[in-house]
Formats: sequence, structure tokens, C-alpha cells
Amino acid sequence: MLEKVKELLEESLQINPDEITMKSELVGDLGINSLELADLVVLCEERYGIEIEEQDVHSLLSVGDLVEYIESKR
Repeated sequence: MLEKVKELLEESLQINPDEITMKSELVGDLGINSLELADLVVLCEERYGIEIEEQDVHSLLSVGDLVEYIESKR
């Protein structure tokens, strides 16, 4: 799943996949702003057929958090 999330971040936000690890913070390390985070949530929902609850978005701080959340919903 990490590789799939890396591809998504590279495609949608032009983030270098070499910079993306499970510990990478979405905002702090990758520089994702709130609008980009909202777009990322929608893309994940569409691509992986899941629903990310609004209250859960605030707990998705790192790439690892996002990967684990997607895996738990699939």
C-alpha cells in the first residue's frame, strides 16, 4: 500500500517519491497544505473505494497514518 500511496502523492501533488517514507509527515515533511490534504482525501476515497470520516482526517499526520487508515478500511 505504501507504494500505491507514493504513486498517488507523486501524480497528484508532484512530490518526489524518494522523499516519501512511512514516517514522512504530510504537512511538515512533504509540505502539503490544507487544500491539498482535502484533495488527497478525495483521491484516496475514489481510488480505494473507502470513506474517510471528517473527524479522522485530523489523525492522518504521516504517510504511515494514511497507509494504515486505508488498509483498515479495505
